[in-house]
Amino acid sequence: MPKIVVIGAGIGGIPMAFELREMLGRSADITVVSDTDYFHFVPSNPWVAVGWRRPKDIKIALPDIFAKKRIAFSSAGAKRVVPDENKIYLGDGTSLDYDYLVIATGPKLAFDEVEGLGPQGHTQSICHVDHADGASKQWEAFCDDPGPMVVGAVQGASCFGPAYEYALCAVTDLRKRKIRHKVPMTFVTSEPYIGHLGLGGVGDTKGMLESIMRDRDIKWITNCKIDRINADSVEATEVNEDGSVKRTHKLPSKFSMFLPAFRGVDCFRTDDGKWIEGLTNPRGFILIDKHQRNPKYRNVFAVGVCTAIPPVEQTPVPTGTPKTGYLIETMVTCTAHNIADLIANREPTHEGTWNAVCLADFGDSGVAFVALPQIPPRNVNWSSQGYWVHLAKIAFEKYFLRKIRTGSSEPGYERFVMKKLGCERLKQPAGKHAS
Repeated sequence: MPKIVVIGAGIGGIPMAFELREMLGRSADITVVSDTDYFHFVPSNPWVAVGWRRPKDIKIALPDIFAKKRIAFSSAGAKRVVPDENKIYLGDGTSLDYDYLVIATGPKLAFDEVEGLGPQGHTQSICHVDHADGASKQWEAFCDDPGPMVVGAVQGASCFGPAYEYALCAVTDLRKRKIRHKVPMTFVTSEPYIGHLGLGGVGDTKGMLESIMRDRDIKWITNCKIDRINADSVEATEVNEDGSVKRTHKLPSKFSMFLPAFRGVDCFRTDDGKWIEGLTNPRGFILIDKHQRNPKYRNVFAVGVCTAIPPVEQTPVPTGTPKTGYLIETMVTCTAHNIADLIANREPTHEGTWNAVCLADFGDSGVAFVALPQIPPRNVNWSSQGYWVHLAKIAFEKYFLRKIRTGSSEPGYERFVMKKLGCERLKQPAGKHAS
């Protein structure tokens, strides 16, 4: 009986295990390895950070759920992966052998690449529920003694939507508290323009988000590299289109939240600290082909934010490409089919649909966009705004949490796109699998 190990229990890893179990039945041993014993719904972290959710609202304990699906589970975490031996060493000193490995770890947050960045420095984070919970406590203290605020994304960041969400949810919360007038806010980003999102813009996200930010009295600085974060200020360098220095900034700030750049997790390093050759790129992201399969280690697959995807375009300050929920979902589905093919002695043929779907909530409105495919030119290049986006994200949060609790492998993002946004079925090329 083949042994399949999934490393990671997030938006990619859990559905991966569910789909494998549904597709393979009892014909395979499936184990999930995570460094925590719970799932948390990352898209809700901006709400946690302003006190609109509590961590327990978006966290789900995993052992019983996996047990019901006959999926083995370890929360010891992966300490080191040795693909030449088909072996994973865990944090508790034990090890696992595998026939097939699916990497769904997500990224490591590269706070150390900017001086003063992160919860251990002088900025808040919404990348993890624990960070967001800590940010909510700091938020309450800040609202008792308000002042200037800086929000944004540093050089090399690839996930920009949550920065916009957090800034605009913060404005909504400040207005509800009737203290918005006491908090001048600046949005600082490595994007070449507002609404670029690491995707070259989608529909009219540039004009739409600029208009929204003007309406909320948010100033912005684009093409910006963060030099350091101090306890009371943010130092940054704004550049021209050719990368030359345009001006430097020292922005006063009593409260700052920045999204960091990502890199690969440390279990894919060798004993001498180097990334495993052939498995990762220089940033530690997992190399994959069109079938989600590593080119060197042919029994290793990867899905989600941990995968190596090149930027959509070169920008004056480095930006990465986001991996949205729908993209991850299609990676998961095609990987499940391709592993099933290999077990049946067939070559993999299934490919994911490289499309982007996003709901960005601002508390009293929001922006939704669909990019099919996410790299231009596109068949669909659509964006819209309104209070309906806020309601849609609440509904999707409830749907996805229920999906995890019940062990469902239903393709939720496509269901949302087809039923809520009115897009046609997101088919893949003839002969390929459509999730």
